[in-house]
Amino acid sequence: MGIANNTSLSNDSKPVIAITMGDPASIGPEIAIKALLQQNIYAICNPLIVGDANVFQQIVGLLGLPATINVIHNVADAKFELGKPDVLHLDNVDTSKLVFGEIAAMCGEASFQSVKKVIELALDKQVDATVTGPINKKSINEAGHHFAGHTEIYAHFTNTKKYAMLLVEDKMKVIHVSTHVSLRQACDLVKKDRIIEVTQLLHGGMLSLGETNLKIGIAGLNPHAGDSGLFGTEDDLEILPAVEEAKRLGYDVEGPVPPDTMFAKAATGYYGGVVAMYHDQGHIPFKLAGFKWNAEKNRMDSVKGVNITMGLPIIRTSVDHGTAFEIAGKGIASADAMILAIESAVQLSKYKSSKV
Repeated sequence: MGIANNTSLSNDSKPVIAITMGDPASIGPEIAIKALLQQNIYAICNPLIVGDANVFQQIVGLLGLPATINVIHNVADAKFELGKPDVLHLDNVDTSKLVFGEIAAMCGEASFQSVKKVIELALDKQVDATVTGPINKKSINEAGHHFAGHTEIYAHFTNTKKYAMLLVEDKMKVIHVSTHVSLRQACDLVKKDRIIEVTQLLHGGMLSLGETNLKIGIAGLNPHAGDSGLFGTEDDLEILPAVEEAKRLGYDVEGPVPPDTMFAKAATGYYGGVVAMYHDQGHIPFKLAGFKWNAEKNRMDSVKGVNITMGLPIIRTSVDHGTAFEIAGKGIASADAMILAIESAVQLSKYKSSKV
């Protein structure tokens, strides 16, 4: 366990977790620091942040957070001390030009380089797992990096062809057949082989997270799962054959299940995990379970949920929320999802270590 090239850093057997800055104009830096002010985080891992140290010094000063940034240039320099978060400095943000809540190529470049760096560190076995803060896709594209999101960046730089997004919050574990594509494209991507592929990835993810209930629900695509062809043919021609093949392969699966009932059952733990056919089909019920909106204060009280990319050769977890530009720099962002993402990365790294 721990850093292959710097084993002295992990002589206490705690995994080293690299956390990206996220978009510097977002709540990313704030929630990273807030998470690393929690003693329990240092009890389970050795965390370090990757990004521009000047951004973190600025946010600490602006919000009056009880932290002193330890600027490092190599993982080996990290001290892993509570109250003194280590930031591997990339020196790519001009803080005099940084405006909270605004889309900017500078911020897109900085957030992209932070992600690229943690991938490199993980592939080089200098860190055990990676955790990503929120990015702005528009800013990244304005910086010249044309990716739909984190998942695609990781797949590209790890040369991974078969991967999927797994969302985790309490009893809800949701994997997707497709994510960042149009709804029209999403319908076209509902294919037997892909459904089987993500079912296998979900099963592996459930095991690695310590889930004991391995029953999987597979959602239908059309209303009432097509109602025997009355409302579309994909459920009968693609999803049902995938379910039958998954059963033949030994998986405990059920489907196609109309999603309006499947997710209600999943929220109670009836299924250990579920397969959604497209982005919003899975994200909407998931966020209803994990996001708590305060109507009186007109903001989220709590934002819980972890995004895990399955199928990669390295571990990647993430907060499952966006940049929250509207509250960036105000000190009111919840670090709940970041804490959960770090905890999940630790669990995954322990499972991976046990299989080596």
